[in-house]
Amino acid sequence: MLKKFKDFPKVYWIYVAVIIVAETIAFSLRPDTPGLYTHGAQYLPLLTALPFLFFKKIRKNFKPALYAFALLSFLFLVLDYNIGDTNKVGHAGLIQIILTSCPIGLFWIILFARWNFRHIKTRESRTALILSCFAWGLFALAYPPMPLGPAALLILVPWFIVLNRFSRGQALFATFWSGMLYNTINYYWIYNVMHVETAPSGLILFGLFLLIAFFSAYNTLAGYIYTLAKDAPAKIRPILLVLYPVFYAGLEMTRTYGDFAFPWSHLGYVFGNSLELLQMLPYIGIFGYTILVVASNQAVAHALCKVKDIKKAIPALAVPVAIFALLLIQGSIVLSKPEAQPFYNAETEDNPSIALVQPSIEQGAKWSKDRFDFIVNKTLGMVNDSIKDYADIIVLAETAIPDHIRRQPGVIERLHKVADQKNAQLLVGALDYRRNPRGSIRKFDIYNASFLFTPKVFKFPQRYIKKHLVPFSERIPFDEVFPILNYVDLGEGDFVAGKETPVYEPFLWTPYICYDAIFGDLVREAIREGSRLMVNITNDGWFGRSTAPYQHLNLIRYRAIENGMPVARLANSGISAFIDQYGHFDKNTEIFTDRVVQRKVPLKTRDTLYSHIGDTVEISLLLFFAVYLLTALLSIIRKYKAN
Repeated sequence: MLKKFKDFPKVYWIYVAVIIVAETIAFSLRPDTPGLYTHGAQYLPLLTALPFLFFKKIRKNFKPALYAFALLSFLFLVLDYNIGDTNKVGHAGLIQIILTSCPIGLFWIILFARWNFRHIKTRESRTALILSCFAWGLFALAYPPMPLGPAALLILVPWFIVLNRFSRGQALFATFWSGMLYNTINYYWIYNVMHVETAPSGLILFGLFLLIAFFSAYNTLAGYIYTLAKDAPAKIRPILLVLYPVFYAGLEMTRTYGDFAFPWSHLGYVFGNSLELLQMLPYIGIFGYTILVVASNQAVAHALCKVKDIKKAIPALAVPVAIFALLLIQGSIVLSKPEAQPFYNAETEDNPSIALVQPSIEQGAKWSKDRFDFIVNKTLGMVNDSIKDYADIIVLAETAIPDHIRRQPGVIERLHKVADQKNAQLLVGALDYRRNPRGSIRKFDIYNASFLFTPKVFKFPQRYIKKHLVPFSERIPFDEVFPILNYVDLGEGDFVAGKETPVYEPFLWTPYICYDAIFGDLVREAIREGSRLMVNITNDGWFGRSTAPYQHLNLIRYRAIENGMPVARLANSGISAFIDQYGHFDKNTEIFTDRVVQRKVPLKTRDTLYSHIGDTVEISLLLFFAVYLLTALLSIIRKYKAN
């Protein structure tokens, strides 16, 4: 390695030295202003680097020269962020950020384009691409409300054939672009945000492209690790291949934790159209279903690739058939029990009567100041006009009051009166805030919250703050780790996440806002605190008329069955529904309709295995993912060294 560095020409080292001097000068002239700033002196490193490109020896070593420029720029950017009188919130120059990221980013884009161009010219790569797109495109149509769910046990076979029979480069090329197709079908509905969001539509569209590419990188990593496993040394290869489905489940787990958490389309979510097929959830959870899907497809593809006579591969088809039959038989047995009948014993006195108010307020008009009174009057009018029978809990949607509730004392008074008149607990979605001390990077902490108004109680209502914020929509990821990100304005909500999981008396129920309810760890946390019912409020009006509201409802149904936890779910524009602890639906509303639905909801009486072991299983999957990844990488390195 040292010899390799010594082989670089002297002009390269002069180039590096000049950049360091230029960066030092630019750094010494920087302002000490918290946040992001522009400063012309930071162009100096680039201006001093450009003349060196005329030297033939620098052009010949262009890649290491570019990496040196990017690395030095990044190191000075780190210094810029951490040093200086910046009220401990950090600052950095926008010019420095651009010069650090853009040259290396453009270079990588060019390399990526060349890599794709080389592959698209070859017949083998095109064949691999067609097979992979067929597999992942069909798989995207397996999620509810689409009808292909059970076929998911076979749909990915062509992709596994590509991983087994084609070169690694061809397989990764095909996997990335088929992943783009798959994720576009899954997330196309995000484009609807352009119609209502404050950020420029072009920026939102570009962000959607980056999001789809980011998720496609997960597909590509999964394909890459499989190619390493199948090429690993003979001693470890069978173990890696057998455990690959568990690795895939661990990869999905990485999308469930952290500031980028978005666990929307795990492979196991495809069975939501058939209630019988979901009754294994209390034992193996969503990630167990992912393991079954991957193992089934992998087994069939392995058999097809290993045998020359296609007839000998027919027994491998017994794997998906056996899995399907096992799920169907087990689910049918469970649902045949008396206590598993839809909303069993719902009418007993101990169970609450819950009313869900779906006003279907148009998203584009929801935050209009001119329409505030209309929205509040319509929502509360539906409560007064439609809830004639006794109700224990009345539920209004996420941000049903489209403002910071503390700024609306008149509305607070009206909500107290509604709770008194109906003699019911009233759950209302609204925003809230807290003023921070002077000198804080945030003047206010803004919350997406729900408020519980109780009859005859006139103090400020009990508050629940949404705990999982949608990345880039409700907050910039890692803004607590890197406070400077609080100065970035991409039109996001800039909310602060909550920390508490309340359990409200007298029925021991817990509120969940939007996609909080799809995170199994939050549901299990509430169960440990004694909760017996989920009340989920959301505003799926962002999604428009798309598959997203149906997908969202499917995820909530999985959580209900997995944990034996009944759900009352209200969406501003639909789909609102009641779900019992075995997953039965009742009173599902259509999207974009004004409805009030009410029924008695049986509380949790079912104890599930997964609600006890889920945390351990999911942490173990994360650890297994890391160990498997490291093992696969080390095994292939040893193999290459041995050769």
